[in-house]
Amino acid sequence: MSVERQAAQPQSFYDAVGGEPTFRRIAARFYELVAEDEILRPLYPEADLGPAEERLRLFLIQQWGGPAWYSQLRGPTGLGARHMPFRIARPHRDAWLRAMRVAIDDAALAAPHSERLWNQLETMAWNFTTHASPRTPPKV
Repeated sequence: MSVERQAAQPQSFYDAVGGEPTFRRIAARFYELVAEDEILRPLYPEADLGPAEERLRLFLIQQWGGPAWYSQLRGPTGLGARHMPFRIARPHRDAWLRAMRVAIDDAALAAPHSERLWNQLETMAWNFTTHASPRTPPKV
């Protein structure tokens, strides 16, 4: 009698951290902080931050191995190109990183997962810094 064995598929980061609920918590917490931040809040002219929160959530889900919902709704995830028209200065980047650090920490991920997520998001934030001083706030 032969037993068929399936090769174990490596678990995606998305699945390892708890899937959609984890990224929902991170995005929700991040935008709670944006709403209260004197540097970040003016970057969002909309009264309702819900759509921005959804875009971040869908991006994170897709970026980390979940369903491609972001691309289905918004097209390619070329965030560099999406942010290039906006003047994103160091104070914006630093405030964004502070809020994201809190959001990730509050998600209580295992240390290796938290570090991996943080490292990529930190690198992205540094790459989006386009100007030394703010002129036109980005619409994210």
